[in-house]
Amino acid sequence: MKRLLIIFVLLVLTACDRASVGLMQGYGEADYIYLASQESGVLSEVLVREGDAVAAGAPIFRLDAGRIDFPLQGATSQRGALAQAVEAARANAELARVNFQRTSGLMRDGFVSRARYDADRAALDAASAHLEEARRQLSASNAEIGLWRERRGDLAGAAPAAGTIERIYHRPGEVVAAGQPIAALLPPENMKVRFFAPQALLTRLPVGARVSVSCDGCAPNLSATVSFVAREPQFTPPVIYSMEERDKLVFLIEARLDEPSAVRPGLPVDVRLVDE
Repeated sequence: MKRLLIIFVLLVLTACDRASVGLMQGYGEADYIYLASQESGVLSEVLVREGDAVAAGAPIFRLDAGRIDFPLQGATSQRGALAQAVEAARANAELARVNFQRTSGLMRDGFVSRARYDADRAALDAASAHLEEARRQLSASNAEIGLWRERRGDLAGAAPAAGTIERIYHRPGEVVAAGQPIAALLPPENMKVRFFAPQALLTRLPVGARVSVSCDGCAPNLSATVSFVAREPQFTPPVIYSMEERDKLVFLIEARLDEPSAVRPGLPVDVRLVDE
């Protein structure tokens, strides 16, 4: 029993000593970009492997396009018929316009009746309305085709930024839902370290403060800049804050590395104030 008590006291003293010299513990953390399709369907191709470095815009995956191609082909065929209808309506409207102009001149000279004039005017109005309706239907068909083409484009996923493929969640042949992640991309600039600082050091760790980072197997002299400081502590003692209990309060802090690729996600790190 006495031996356990001695070990506990030594651990407490060690922790206090680490805090007193500004040494804090944490780990590498990644802000992944989860790549998914806006459409559901069967995954036909995964064009990368885990660990691949990809450039921005590189293709990552494709879904089977059969469900999109069929209605797209139907809409495209319908647009052809509608385009022909617009041309026919335009020709009829032009003929009605010419007839009405001729009738107007003949009416002024007294060669045609008012009834003929009114009939040609009505024919022109009807032909013009028919032309406008044909154009409206063609415009709607073009919009529908554009929508189908956009949906078809959503079946293929590309990397929005340069980075490394960290994880692939689905394989060809699997059915994926819209928005379901297919792969996880880690751009280098999305790598950071998260560590925990005691309350006594918060004033020395504002956003923008510089810290040094070290870890097993990492390059020496790594530096980072504090980018986030939690407003609430990670551990809140119950009932009352005594002087002893306040020493237990730690706050989550995030810092962006100058060399993001130097630390891997989940890797334990030690963080120290730069002026220590």
